[in-house]
Amino acid sequence: MTAELLPLTNAVGRVLLGKEKQVRLAYSCLLAGGHLLIEDRPGMGKSTLAEALATVFSLAFKRVSFTSDLLPADLTGINVFNQADSTFHFQRGPLFTQVLLADEINRASPRTQSALLEAMSAGRVSIDGTSHALPHPFFVIATQNSLDQVGTSPLPEAQLDRFLMRVSLGFPDRDAERQLLRGDSSPVESLQGVDDQALLQLQQRCAVQYCSQELLEYVLDLVEASRLGQEGLSPRASQGLVAAARAWALIHGRDHVLVDDVQAVLPAVVEHRLDAGCPANAGTPLSTDLLERVNALR
Repeated sequence: MTAELLPLTNAVGRVLLGKEKQVRLAYSCLLAGGHLLIEDRPGMGKSTLAEALATVFSLAFKRVSFTSDLLPADLTGINVFNQADSTFHFQRGPLFTQVLLADEINRASPRTQSALLEAMSAGRVSIDGTSHALPHPFFVIATQNSLDQVGTSPLPEAQLDRFLMRVSLGFPDRDAERQLLRGDSSPVESLQGVDDQALLQLQQRCAVQYCSQELLEYVLDLVEASRLGQEGLSPRASQGLVAAARAWALIHGRDHVLVDDVQAVLPAVVEHRLDAGCPANAGTPLSTDLLERVNALR
């Protein structure tokens, strides 16, 4: 792991015990310039991970609870009339931050979810015909509870595709939960943040990680295998897979991407983009099904 990232990942690991791979996937998503969807039951540490990532990179952080009555203007902001000079002034909403925690996004209305879509894809919002740029970097961490929870509904495919990765934290193992009960975990407030320029430098390094032609062909094999008999992965997904693999390689101290890096991030990048009903061997993870098909052809 690179010298810059080792203390940062270790620090978050002391806050979120027993979730080393999930923490590294979240770092990869941030370094690749994508957005992260965390799907799990309440109380699993989703919000803690989001706040910890913002803290270690000294990024502005805001949290919005996506309730059924949340309006698009509650996110983007509104134009307010100023009687003193008889003009309208734009009052920014919570979207204007560097790290936004969209908590329980699948409880909001589709209209409100759509307001987030433009911000995630274009880095700006449009209010009354005027475009307003969002801060850079801009990183959305959305959480959603399992669909068997009361008051939830699935996100539309177009919005799911805007998330580079989806991860699930899951229950901690017994040792990690024992440490948690003993109070051995560190609070988020104890984290020491680096300069926010460090993140921009890491993102630039991530973008130039070397990918061989053979590596790109392997990614293309995976993408083509996903399109056999089903809708398959989009070009945005293939670009995201390469970007995430570059970030994973950087985190692990390499300046080039290996097949192992692609395989490490594959489940988080593709599972939420594929139709679970299509693979013939139901019950097998979709990413595993893809790997088996590609390996059989190579």
